[in-house]
Amino acid sequence: MDYMIKIANETLPQSCLCYLAFRIAFMETLERIILADQIDERNLRHFGYLTEVPFLQAVPPHVQLDLLAETWAKHTSNDPNEASLVDESIVYAACETTAIIVDRDPSAVVRFLKQGPLDVEVDPDNFLASELRALHLNLGNEGDFLMISQFEDMPPREADYMKEKFGLDNDRLESMFDVLGRWNHSPEFLSNLENLLSEKEIARVAFDLNIRNPV
Repeated sequence: MDYMIKIANETLPQSCLCYLAFRIAFMETLERIILADQIDERNLRHFGYLTEVPFLQAVPPHVQLDLLAETWAKHTSNDPNEASLVDESIVYAACETTAIIVDRDPSAVVRFLKQGPLDVEVDPDNFLASELRALHLNLGNEGDFLMISQFEDMPPREADYMKEKFGLDNDRLESMFDVLGRWNHSPEFLSNLENLLSEKEIARVAFDLNIRNPV
């Protein structure tokens, strides 16, 4: 039985649409990392798919890729996985980013899907963009990850009151704060990319991101 990842008691489907959202968000962010390195501008501004989540927009782009790979691995695992708030953020951001790319740069969709592990052909049109947004909207989560940034400038007592009012779980919020302190790739980064990237692409990622002794 395939368990997939569960968000708010809903199962994120193991579908071509989900593959497309994760892959294009990954490839577009990777492409921008490579470009930023070439012109030495990586530190000038935030970029990457996770900028769709205000609280996580400062997460380094290479860490964003690692986080996406972790969530993808949970999604394709044969073990049951309950989504963390970070996982929910990543699904939302990947779907939104890919929908924006479909709307603004349809040719990039075709380019990012080439040479992947799945042979997927899509028409990058408004209908596809709507399907991508529906993918996360249909999961039924309450978008708590989008609310956290509103509490950052509040006094602690007021922030705690508002969190309680909106039913935000501090234990779940903790994972969001943990992400902000990450800098290095996890040891499982490359292996987590299985079925999202081809073996050749994974080797290229290791080279482009200067990951030594890839496993």
